[in-house]
Amino acid sequence: MGNQASVRRREDVRRPGNVHYQHSNRRNTVPAVRQEMLPAETKNRNRTHKKSAPPTVQRVRERKAAAKRADYYDYSLLAVILLLTCFGLVMLYSTTAYRAEIDHNNDMFFFGKQAAISGVSLIAAIIISKIDYHIYQKFAGVLYAAGAVLMLLVLTPLGVVSNGARRWLNLGVQFQPSEVAKIAAIVTLSYMIVKMGNQVKTLKACAVLGAAGGFLGVIAYVATDNLSTGIIIILITCGMIFLAHPDTKPFMILLVVGAVMIACLVVFLVQNVDTGDASFRIRRILVWLHPEEYSSEGGYQTLQALYAIGSGGFFGKGLGNSVQKLGSLPEAQNDMIFSIVCEELGIFGGAIILLLFAYLLYRLFFIAQNAPDLFGTLLVSGIFIHIALQVVLNIGVVINLIPNTGITLPFVSYGGTSILFLMAEMGIALSVSRKIKFQDS
Repeated sequence: MGNQASVRRREDVRRPGNVHYQHSNRRNTVPAVRQEMLPAETKNRNRTHKKSAPPTVQRVRERKAAAKRADYYDYSLLAVILLLTCFGLVMLYSTTAYRAEIDHNNDMFFFGKQAAISGVSLIAAIIISKIDYHIYQKFAGVLYAAGAVLMLLVLTPLGVVSNGARRWLNLGVQFQPSEVAKIAAIVTLSYMIVKMGNQVKTLKACAVLGAAGGFLGVIAYVATDNLSTGIIIILITCGMIFLAHPDTKPFMILLVVGAVMIACLVVFLVQNVDTGDASFRIRRILVWLHPEEYSSEGGYQTLQALYAIGSGGFFGKGLGNSVQKLGSLPEAQNDMIFSIVCEELGIFGGAIILLLFAYLLYRLFFIAQNAPDLFGTLLVSGIFIHIALQVVLNIGVVINLIPNTGITLPFVSYGGTSILFLMAEMGIALSVSRKIKFQDS
């Protein structure tokens, strides 16, 4: 009897009217009785699952959707570029309006030209940012040759003399070819380092890279008589080799040795050279050390810049109220514009512009750090070094920490060629930023 009762209970359990599980697909189903108790969205999800695409197609769709979501564009970098450009235009008008009215009968003479070239350059930067930066690898050699040849053309009748210096080239449009050489050095060195791979740590590779960058620097000095640009190109070269090389000790040794040699040279010049017999570059060093004694031989501009900074105080005299720009400070709109910023807006205004440059460099550092490949990292690192060098050297000259070099302040000083090629570099950096992809954690 007990066995018969147990058989009946087992048969009752298996009858269709009782609770049972569907065994056809246990992982994707729930008890049949509980299906009626599920929320509507759960039922729909179950139906959708049964009609979903094959796993391979689904994975492809998910990857495409993830790639689309991962596209990045550094709008923060674009914003700080716009801020610096607009700030530069405001200060340029404030600095040049008086002289432009007297010399050209138009107070917006300098401002109008700079605003036009800035607008065109900004559009060009946005267009360049849409181009895949890997294409520059194919044209690295052409760009390098173009930079060298254009600088050598300055020695021909196509070269133009302005303010006593033969540094411009007229090919229907007048520009400084040394600006092309800066971009050429960055692109070419990035390409060479990528191609060298692990060999970059060898002495031979470093010598080849140094020769490639140094050659452009020497041409910039010989052909355009522009020592400051030559120095910048060589320093960009050294900086990029330093970033690519795994060992920092040799570079630290070279830095210390170089600093000692420069200090010894300065001491020798001070003790043994007279300004009357020295070249104008040596006179610049002597003027830097004693601007008051040599005010009539080149120290006048430095002294007036220091007067402008000192008279501005903490909050300045107010926008447009500079006195030094009325004629006391020569070429105030070029490499000395930072002194007018400090005179009108004070140390506070000077600190604001330095913070903007610091944020610009931070964005470049962020892009370089997250670039998808070594070539992108090196490109943006070279741009970072270039901008940092120009800012440091320009402000160092204005406050008389280093001898006068004639280097302009990026995005702020007057100069169409400068703003055009700076925007081109920003376009390349934005192009690299577009390839950054962030993975979901």
